[in-house]
Formats: sequence, C-alpha cells, structure tokens
Amino acid sequence: MTYSAEELLEAARRVAENAYAPYSDFRVGAVAVGDDGNLYPGVNVENAAYPSGVCAEASAISAAATAGVRRIDVVAVACIDATREDQSYPCGQCRQRLNEFRVDTVIVAGLDGRPRIHSLEELLPFGFRLD
Repeated sequence: MTYSAEELLEAARRVAENAYAPYSDFRVGAVAVGDDGNLYPGVNVENAAYPSGVCAEASAISAAATAGVRRIDVVAVACIDATREDQSYPCGQCRQRLNEFRVDTVIVAGLDGRPRIHSLEELLPFGFRLD
C-alpha cells in the first residue's frame, strides 16, 4: 500500500499524543513503513536518567524489527509542538539507525505543518553499512 506524505505525517502526529515526555513536554511520533507495506508507529520515551530515553524513530524501527521487518522504505516524524521544527529532525543516532534499515525517504513536518521530504543520504552522508 502506498501512503502520501500527508497521511504519514498525520499518523505520526496522532501517535505523538502517546509519547512519554514528562521532562520536556516535547512529544514526538514516528511512523516507519516497512517493505511489507505495514505501518509501525513509535514515540519518544523520556527517562530521568537522560541518556536512557528512546527516540520516536528508534521506537518505530524497533517495532518494525520486532515484526520481522529488515528493510524500511519511509519514516515520517512529527512533533506536537510544531514551533520546534529544528528538533523534529532525527538525531544522529537515529539517522544511523535509519541507515541500518536502508530507509530511502525521511519525511518531517515543517513549521507550516507541510511535509519536508529528504533522502537519507541528504541527512546522513557517508553512513556506516556492512555492505
């Protein structure tokens, strides 16, 4: 099944409502589209021991991997507070996670709520891969 960028961002916004962000109140949702066509949602999960938190992208990738997916086509990321657009882009660790699953396209919500579409190569040039 093919999803539009708008549909994927809407799904990411909906799932962001479930984020666990008691420290920052910065709720992020992500939706990974596996090569099986299924959607795998994820949210950020904060922790008082700061480095122990989980990003929404990592959560979505983990959900896909748990289902047996080894290739992800697209990941959409949205935060509920769209005024913090610069922080809705995947962090460096998540960009490498996306690379691990050979994500082609990353969609993020712009300040205006419209999709900004990037190739992973654009966001992570020279990422690490086994092949």
